[in-house]
Amino acid sequence: MTATRPRPAPIVGRFVRLEPLRREHLPALFAAIAHPIVFAGGFGGGPAAHRDTVDGFVEWAESYFDWEKGNPFAVFVVGGPHDGELVGTTTLTDFDPAREATHIGWTAYDPRVWGTAVNAEAKLLLLGVAFDNGFGRVLIQADALNERSRAAIAGIGATFEGVLRRDRLRADGTWRDSALFSVIVDDWPRVKALLEQRLAGYGERPVLFRSRATA
Repeated sequence: MTATRPRPAPIVGRFVRLEPLRREHLPALFAAIAHPIVFAGGFGGGPAAHRDTVDGFVEWAESYFDWEKGNPFAVFVVGGPHDGELVGTTTLTDFDPAREATHIGWTAYDPRVWGTAVNAEAKLLLLGVAFDNGFGRVLIQADALNERSRAAIAGIGATFEGVLRRDRLRADGTWRDSALFSVIVDDWPRVKALLEQRLAGYGERPVLFRSRATA
């Protein structure tokens, strides 16, 4: 099967709905993720990239997200008391059809949904799209210092490949080492089953928010 970039389109699961990210989503995305604790782990270039006003965040987002070459998504809750609320963002990008390779990144969620079904189902949906479109390797990475993100990536069944040293500049001018993980098409049945099992554990319970203070 020839790998092809997926057409940007909504992807709907049981707990979340991914919609192509649009500029009009940015104020709601600011409310969801523009918190120091989100940027502290390296998202967006690290703490120095944090913006505490809507206008500042929108200006930053215009250059940060891979609007043209990637498929950025806004993540919405499905069902329950928070149905329809925007709670984060994630992107499928770096499409290399010749190598059948792509990359899930630019991911951040409202701290109130950390530890819920949101990330697991978002990853399940995006991995499914990647493999359904002929890709054989999906890269997922994090700042090597971000233990929370590294644990979350490992927790979905991705394979740790090592640390790429001095990989990219943070917003404060220091260099980031990147912890690299991947899911390849041979892994997909195992990873898919793991994610589906985890989601089944939530039963019929909807996504419920926790306090940001306890994130």
